Amino acid sequence: MQASDYGKRLLTFAVIADSHLNQDEWDCNSPFPVNKLANRRMRHVVRDLNRRDVAFVVHLGDLIHPVPAVKDLYAGAARRFHAQVRELKAPLYLTPGNHDIGDKPMPWAPAGSITEDYIRLWRETFGADYYSFDHQDIHMVVINSQLLNSGLPAEAEQKLWLEADLQAHADRRIFICTHYPPFLYERNEAEHYDNIAEPERAWLLDLTARYGVEGLFGGHVHNFWYLSEKGTRHYLLPSTAFVRQDYSEMFQAPPALEATEAGRDDAAKLGYFLVHVHERGHLCEMVRTWGACVAPDVPASSGPELLEPVAPARNRYAALGFDLRRSWARGVDIPPSGALDEFDRKRVRNDYPLLALWEMGVRHLRIPLQDLRDAATRQRMRDLLPLGHAFTLYSYGLPAPCDQKLILDNAALLARWEISFRGQEMKRLAAGLRELRQKLTLPVLLSRMWEHEDNRAPDGRYYHVMNHGFTMKDADSIAGMAEFEGLEGTGLVFRAMSHDDLRSLTAFAHETCAARGLPASLHLRLTGFNPAEVMRNDAWVAQRTAEALFCAADRGVTVFADTLTDIDRGYFVHNGVLDSTCNPRRAARVIGHLHAALNRGDGPMSPVETSEARGRWLWTRQGGETIALYMAGENPANAPLALPPEIFPAAAPVTVINLDNGRICPAAELRPAAAPDLYFLRAAH
Repeated sequence: MQASDYGKRLLTFAVIADSHLNQDEWDCNSPFPVNKLANRRMRHVVRDLNRRDVAFVVHLGDLIHPVPAVKDLYAGAARRFHAQVRELKAPLYLTPGNHDIGDKPMPWAPAGSITEDYIRLWRETFGADYYSFDHQDIHMVVINSQLLNSGLPAEAEQKLWLEADLQAHADRRIFICTHYPPFLYERNEAEHYDNIAEPERAWLLDLTARYGVEGLFGGHVHNFWYLSEKGTRHYLLPSTAFVRQDYSEMFQAPPALEATEAGRDDAAKLGYFLVHVHERGHLCEMVRTWGACVAPDVPASSGPELLEPVAPARNRYAALGFDLRRSWARGVDIPPSGALDEFDRKRVRNDYPLLALWEMGVRHLRIPLQDLRDAATRQRMRDLLPLGHAFTLYSYGLPAPCDQKLILDNAALLARWEISFRGQEMKRLAAGLRELRQKLTLPVLLSRMWEHEDNRAPDGRYYHVMNHGFTMKDADSIAGMAEFEGLEGTGLVFRAMSHDDLRSLTAFAHETCAARGLPASLHLRLTGFNPAEVMRNDAWVAQRTAEALFCAADRGVTVFADTLTDIDRGYFVHNGVLDSTCNPRRAARVIGHLHAALNRGDGPMSPVETSEARGRWLWTRQGGETIALYMAGENPANAPLALPPEIFPAAAPVTVINLDNGRICPAAELRPAAAPDLYFLRAAH
């Protein structure tokens, strides 16, 4: 139940980017239909921010869509922007973007570069283009990134100011806000439309390292990336208005051509950030807006009470992790599109799975030995450890001596090591482990490869597939492992197939390993036995992962679901918790809300019990409270929830959380629909 110690939360501020407001509600000078929604989408963001407790809001630029060269449209869009943000309750700080003040200097740019006239127009319309301010113990710095490499007099002025400002506040926690990010993939990448060119990129990055800048927030790219450079965390933010569709090349499948305008209106990727500043570090939360729009004449409303998500680093009940089967740390080349880049490819990494892991509160990630062999992936692991992620390595048998040395040298990156084996190899494996564990402090877990007869489905049919992990039938085999010297203190990996009872199997894993102080993993298959069967049941995946998490929470068993992103071709075609463009499916939302719901309580959890009453109930004690996972069955139309008295006595007030949307309400107000609704309930006892 441990979580990284970030300390008490001190404050929260919001960061938004690329709102691209138009000169009129439906009048737009872009050829893309989705751009006409920008004003309505920004209006929703303002209303949403007003429902939250934020100290201030920073906008990273591209406030408006018309560029300075089109002065009448620019002025109209600016008026619209000022009118909308006038409703914002929190103080607002603005960063100039290339649509607001001109592009960075580049001869191939499709629009005009920054000029002294454009700087003057920005200052007259929006205020200072670079400045800093303080809030409590943090120092916020806003720069005009378009000035860098421009040769304009204002560039030298900004450089002198920034160096002096950072030096004067070197004892503070510093955050920098910029429109153009320094880089998208690696520090020494070539210049392209979306990054800051040399030599000023190196100058800026050297400053952030010298003064220990804690975080840097960049816009412009309309997509999410997380990078780390010499101790500074870089966050590149999505837009509130539309997605840059050239980056859709990152994904394993194309976006829906008509429904999303070839990716530009991929609404699941729109949103903004909340930055939670703690005593020791900060954590970012993505607020997805899903493209929500608010018309000008719609009055503001308070909205329902919503569950606050829990970050991986703060998750005390992080029992559910994922097997990272796809490449997750390597770059993808984005071809030149002829729109914004034409002369080279841009390399990026698909960080949307990482964003989803943050939203779900997932800490535990399972990786193959292949990942540890790769230097870039090892560095990515180092970057993610401070965010609370923990890596479990897996291999078949003991690897070659060079790989054993690699594991020993990089043990600090790993939380555990799973080794699969066949029964006839047990003696040799034990001897090898006996020698290796004289130098290895990493916990080791063993996983039995299934034999021919094990791979029969419940109907008796055999399938030519690979499975591994112990089952409840293996109690005698597990007991027999004690006779092998070298296996003392090793944990075990268990296997949960689609038909297995998760409550019983988790209890078996706990009693066999965790109750004796040994590590235990449970591999959760999100498909059936038959590799030719297509499984697209989002409701089943959501219920299965929720049940596994609830049963394993605080029981010393780490569950690894085998599918993060859809498998849309090959064997075992089935849905994961993210679709093929890495947008959250229902299960991702349920997992995030269930992790957050568990963290609203505290204390040890007792074994899970089960009941049937208009659906299935899993329930347990958490500290001084009763908690339950309710998987709704058939209920009379508009009937109140019937609480089983053996779980919730009549006198106890019960709070309910809808795990699909995170809404919180008293149980008396709940009118559950038919299956497959999922709810979390809590009451004192």
